[in-house]
Amino acid sequence: MRRKVVVDELRHGMYVSGLDRPWRETPFLFEGFEIINDGQLTELSGCCRYVYVDDAHESAITPRVSGAKLGEAERRSRLRTVARNGNAAQPRQVHPDKIIVEQEVEVIRETYDEATVLIQTIMEDVHQGKSIDTEGAKKVVAAMVKSVFRNPDALVCFAQRKKREHYTALHCLRACIFALALGRHLGFGEEELNLLGLGALLHDVGKMRVPDAILNKPGKLTEREYEIMKNHVPMGVEILKRTGAIPPRALAVVRHHHERYDGHGYMDGLGGDQISQFGRIGAIVDVYDALASDRNYKDGIPAREVLKNMYQRGGVDLDPALLDEFIQCIGVYPIGSVVVLNTAEVGVVRMLNCEQRLKPQVALVTKPDKTRYPVLRVVDLARETAPMGDPYQIINVVPPAMFNIEPVDYLPVKAVA
Repeated sequence: MRRKVVVDELRHGMYVSGLDRPWRETPFLFEGFEIINDGQLTELSGCCRYVYVDDAHESAITPRVSGAKLGEAERRSRLRTVARNGNAAQPRQVHPDKIIVEQEVEVIRETYDEATVLIQTIMEDVHQGKSIDTEGAKKVVAAMVKSVFRNPDALVCFAQRKKREHYTALHCLRACIFALALGRHLGFGEEELNLLGLGALLHDVGKMRVPDAILNKPGKLTEREYEIMKNHVPMGVEILKRTGAIPPRALAVVRHHHERYDGHGYMDGLGGDQISQFGRIGAIVDVYDALASDRNYKDGIPAREVLKNMYQRGGVDLDPALLDEFIQCIGVYPIGSVVVLNTAEVGVVRMLNCEQRLKPQVALVTKPDKTRYPVLRVVDLARETAPMGDPYQIINVVPPAMFNIEPVDYLPVKAVA
């Protein structure tokens, strides 16, 4: 049953299916959500007078993991605390930015190039049965960890440099970047981030032992092919174990990144908190980049659509609390998103705004008549108004190909060859 409820009468556990205004005018990413904390109540009271609550959806919610006996709202609330802190008693560490993104891009540029060459070399060495450069991997991860402490958006900008060639290697590098950004957002310290980043960087090395015909097949895999593909996880674990140089927590990313929250994944069939925290993070960043990236046989999906897809899988495939944190980390409109503004201009999200999630900085690409701006023009949607005096608003997210836009050309990393 769908009913109208005044905001002051909302309570935890209610499922909000409609608002008294367009969703894009509110801080909420998706159309429909369960109220699980006081922050959501505060946000609703600040933008709405009433909402629509779906009682049927609320009563249909049940825990999906074995042994979960809490109410869904309480369970997710506690999971959110654990996702951030590791345990409910440990305070969350906050890491403020120490440098602006344009400066950090120049600081980390050489390291990113080194990491790109290194991960491609590691993958080729695995393919040929050679020993791999684990010390080099640790070195570049350590440099990237220091970078995310200074300003995580710089590396996230580099993650937009997506090429169809060397997909598996560059996917691993991007997964590492997103894992480090999420870990920093969760308040992890330097040692934890080094372990998480190392595991994420090497999480798919086992795929180099999968036949190319299966690895690059554009269509659905047969049952036999899928079983072969699944072997990349134990093969990757074994390859890295033999080096004697990869700590167990880093190996957990490799071992668990295909486990699923409701227990239907592989290689161990674990579910819920049985999956290591690093493994649950690995699953999220692996899925996100896999869906958002171009491959030889398909184009990637716009980041916002990827997030919607993942949000629907929260509690089934992915840890819902960590997924919520990931969405907070990379933004409602992630860096590199191609957006249409209420002025009919089209632009690329260049920088996030942590205080106003719907108001990032946007590099304008086309004018209202869809002709290109001759020089780069960046507008801060939180501080600037449109030519007619109205606030800027994002009204749509579109695939880059719709306007023949290469997003990376409008980010601070453009000069990278």
